[in-house]
This record gives sequence, C-alpha cells and structure tokens, in this order.
Amino acid sequence: MVGSVGVVMRVHRVRTEFVVAACDAELLGQDLPVGTAGRTVRISAQFYGDRAVSKEELLWALERATIANLLGERVLELAREGGFVGPEGTGRLGGVPHAEIIAMH
Repeated sequence: MVGSVGVVMRVHRVRTEFVVAACDAELLGQDLPVGTAGRTVRISAQFYGDRAVSKEELLWALERATIANLLGERVLELAREGGFVGPEGTGRLGGVPHAEIIAMH
C-alpha cells in the first residue's frame, strides 16, 4: 500500500448502506461553526475514523460506497482525481470544503 496522504477514513455499514466518512487528518477534534446561532459541529474520530489511509484505499472505498461524507481540501482533491466529485460538487462546512455523495443504483 502506498503511504498515507494525510487523510483518515472509517467505513460504516448500516443495513444495506456502505457509508464512507473521510476527512483531512488535522481536522479531527476541531469544532467547526455551523450557521449563525453560535452552534458548532465536532469533527470526531468516532465518525470519520482515525486510521490514516492511502489514496488507493480511499478511492477503493469510494468506488463501493453508497453514501460518502468527505471533509477537507486533500480528501476532496483525491475524490476529484478519482472522478467522484466535480468542480461544482462541493460546499463548505465551517469554512472547510465538504461534499456528500449518494449513489443511485
């Protein structure tokens, strides 16, 4: 396996769903602001995982995902390179690039 690219990932299996959650490693533990009411969302290892993965492992998981939640510059660049996210297919969560993918089979 090629070395880590600064991305962590966790796969969640929920009934028939294969959910891939991945983010740039340095985002773990951060609280990102959501909306204007002072609320935040914690970027947790419980959801995004804490295991560093290679580009190949991330793309392998995204190929099989029915749902993906991606957060951060690096993880979204890798998803773009793999053809999973287009240039207009991202938003922002607390100022950080974010995308959610739902596969329709």
